Amino acid sequence: MYTVTVDGAKCTGCEECVSICPNEVFQMSDGKSDPHQGSECVFCESCLGVCPSSAITISEL
Repeated sequence: MYTVTVDGAKCTGCEECVSICPNEVFQMSDGKSDPHQGSECVFCESCLGVCPSSAITISEL
């Protein structure tokens, strides 16, 4: 199981992670990415590859 965090100070609100995530982990909230379903993460790393500001961190629980 993994935990997903987004650094709000780095997030530009580009929505790339929302678009690419196969498990719909992310949603937009107040113009920033919110990993509202972080428990659905399967560590495919797609979001890490598309985030232009390196705002996403995935950690193993």
